[in-house]
Amino acid sequence: MARSPSGESVLTRIVRVLDAFDADNPALGVSDIARRADLPLATAHRLVGELVGYGFLERSADRRVRVGYRMWELAARSSQALALREAAMPFMEDLHAVIRQHTQLAVLCGDDVLFVERLSVPDAVVNATRIAGRLPAHACSSGLVLLAHADPAVQERFLDGGRLPRFTPNTVADPAKLRRVLADVRREGHCAADEMFTCGAAGVAVPVHDGAEQVRAALSVVVPAGGNHRALVPALRTASRGISRAVR
Repeated sequence: MARSPSGESVLTRIVRVLDAFDADNPALGVSDIARRADLPLATAHRLVGELVGYGFLERSADRRVRVGYRMWELAARSSQALALREAAMPFMEDLHAVIRQHTQLAVLCGDDVLFVERLSVPDAVVNATRIAGRLPAHACSSGLVLLAHADPAVQERFLDGGRLPRFTPNTVADPAKLRRVLADVRREGHCAADEMFTCGAAGVAVPVHDGAEQVRAALSVVVPAGGNHRALVPALRTASRGISRAVR
């Protein structure tokens, strides 16, 4: 694959262009893309033009660019996340009807939690998550559940390093404490994280297993902080078992 004078492949630069878009910046000008992707403006113009031509990006009348429908089409054809979401949705809807707060499904993606679905109501507690959004795995209930059951090599990236980023006074930032927390999650089968990422909100999560009894996802709810979080665990486990049966 052709490489730039800096040694980067074309594919690497295309990935950086696509990574320039996020939930807070769904539409960008080419100059913004160049800046966020750390590319020369001429290179960004050329790559954006080619991606628009293939339908991976779209350009609106005001010349701003956004991710195109073809990206969604390709992802929907064989996406594991889509299949997981479809299997989980009936059980998430039942859980959401009982909890009446945020109900969400997440998978581990690198060092982050990627949220593939979320149900909510207008007056629910503040919540930093969104569909296709990410949170650091060590700083939320879903992430701690997924880390607790992750491959040891994944865990060691968190446990062998220095202090982790802190978002509130309750964030588990010390690797030694994180090791103890992950052991507790494995033993108890759930995680309750009070004000760990957002003040005023608490997350309660349980694992979702696949046919090989491996943890494939985390099912969680986000509720006001300070309540009786353990009272939510039976409803979460009931929904999790239903999802686990559906994905086998």
